[in-house]
Amino acid sequence: MKLYIAEKPSLGRAIADVLPKPHKKQDGFIELGNGDCVTWCIGHLLEQAEPEDYDERYKKWLIHDLPIVPSEWKFKAKPKTKKQLSTVKRLIKKASVLVHAGDPDREGQLLVDEVIQEAKLSQSKKSSVERVLISDLNPSAVKKALSQAKSNTEFMPLSISALARARADWLYGMNLTRAFTLAGQKAGIQGVLSVGRVQTPVLGLVVRRDEEIENFVSKPFYEVMAILQKQTGEQFEAKWIPSDACLPYMDEEKRVLLKSLAENVASRIKNKPADLTELEQIPKKQNPPLPYNLSALQIDANKRFAMSAKQVLDICQSLYEKHKLITYPRSDNRYLPKDHYNERNDILAAMLNNKGEKESHIKNADLSLKSKCWNDKKVEAHHAIIPTKKHLKTAQLGHHEQQVYGLICRQYLAQFYPAYLYSQTKAHIQISGGKFIAKADTVIDMGFKILYQSNKKESEDKKQLPMLEVGEPLHCTDGVVMEKHTQPPNFYTEATLLSAMTGIARYVKDSDIKKVLKETDGLGTEATRAGIIELLFKRNFLSREGKSIKSTELGRGLINTIPNNLSLPDRTALWESQLTNIAQKTASYNQFMLPLQNELSELVGLSQTINTDALKGISTTSAFKKKGSYRKTRRKSAYTKGKSK
Repeated sequence: MKLYIAEKPSLGRAIADVLPKPHKKQDGFIELGNGDCVTWCIGHLLEQAEPEDYDERYKKWLIHDLPIVPSEWKFKAKPKTKKQLSTVKRLIKKASVLVHAGDPDREGQLLVDEVIQEAKLSQSKKSSVERVLISDLNPSAVKKALSQAKSNTEFMPLSISALARARADWLYGMNLTRAFTLAGQKAGIQGVLSVGRVQTPVLGLVVRRDEEIENFVSKPFYEVMAILQKQTGEQFEAKWIPSDACLPYMDEEKRVLLKSLAENVASRIKNKPADLTELEQIPKKQNPPLPYNLSALQIDANKRFAMSAKQVLDICQSLYEKHKLITYPRSDNRYLPKDHYNERNDILAAMLNNKGEKESHIKNADLSLKSKCWNDKKVEAHHAIIPTKKHLKTAQLGHHEQQVYGLICRQYLAQFYPAYLYSQTKAHIQISGGKFIAKADTVIDMGFKILYQSNKKESEDKKQLPMLEVGEPLHCTDGVVMEKHTQPPNFYTEATLLSAMTGIARYVKDSDIKKVLKETDGLGTEATRAGIIELLFKRNFLSREGKSIKSTELGRGLINTIPNNLSLPDRTALWESQLTNIAQKTASYNQFMLPLQNELSELVGLSQTINTDALKGISTTSAFKKKGSYRKTRRKSAYTKGKSK
């Protein structure tokens, strides 16, 4: 008997739908017409054991017990899905051939592998397990994926990488949460101060931004605009470019801080001839944006529709599992396999039927074009999120589902539109010995940008330059001093916080680490970022004010108490780099885990000597309302199940 093990029931049903009938629906699996079976997990059927599962004494949080590092790691059945685990294990033992059909990512690989491991199979049977990667739940796509099965042993490094991450999260989150919670008690904090390898640096980003805004002192600076006139009477403006002689009166951004200097320049150029010394006309080209990965989609949906990251992920799961209108949504990839190019006609026909994009936009697409997104070398376990060939028979989508589906359709459609072409004109002008520059862009071809224009007519008050020639006589009719003020950074929104998490390298000062981080996924993964942000809200470390995300008193107190390096992105983003190396067989499990275990001992010791003044006087009643919630949160929410990230 061949047994297919899916990650969740919806995928199990999609697999069974393309396999021999008649089907017999059993308790926790489907028996196929040829005697084979399809079963499924329901997310993780196993979870990391609690500290007290290793030793009863760990029920009480005591500093001298830390760090807790299991000599032999244990999994245990999740209570709610214990019955399904028993069903899957029983079928695994009966099967002659196993087909691993977890989601096509690191977590999906581990999720099924750990159940196979729990069944305690012989080495020969484990080495014969097949692996299928399904990213589209429509029948034709599922059939194709099943026909392209590989050996599961090829994906073992991915599984080891996921296991290392889960165990490291457990060690880091559980030990440091206990250590700093005990330290916080000395300052009167009665709740859990959870620390995680991703959540804490994300909180650190928000706290530092908030403090920067609060401490910001606005300063005036000055610009000079020359009002220039051609002999024909046409006017335009040019901006003064201060010389090096002005540096003592400028800030690090080269903004002039001395008003009298700007006023002097303005008076010197008024009613003076101007000399057009150079005219640059630079052709510019902007290619269509790549199809979405999850983070890019979440960022755009937040900007356009004010949706939270979690809301977007939930909608995507519905579009993928329930409606089968999009491919696998938890993808971190923005490229497509070359053979997907052959499906473009069918996908556009489905988009037209499903009202995923304007009919005129779909019909004007040039299907002979092939953007850079089709690249086999850039596609690994999964590819970009795109529409499928599925046709809706009736209007089944809710308003928000239609909005997200529309974004995905538009981004895919852009691959069949030409580049945006424009010319950048830059006029270099000398007036009374001073240098001025006038700039303007001229659109040559809107290309793909026609898809992204709002319904309202685009603003037409962009600065335009008249026709100019080098050497033609110009006259400066006036010099205008413009007083401006430096502005603080904006508070984070969900879109900008997600962008910061994905582009974390720009927040790192060390050039070597920055270089490494540019090649990694950043803080967290596509599948976890939304949950991490929501977790910080639930733990009362962050709050929402309209679209703005701000740190709470408790969140700030934690960041200003723990060692600085625990709230910086350097360490956690480097973890992702090391885990990727394990998945790519360029590093080992022990090379990652052993240094972490050594560091934990140092951090636990440090937790007992830190200054906790930043936590004194903070009320935790809003965060821990229910009686007894301290123990419940302490045991379940703060660090377990590999979720303290």
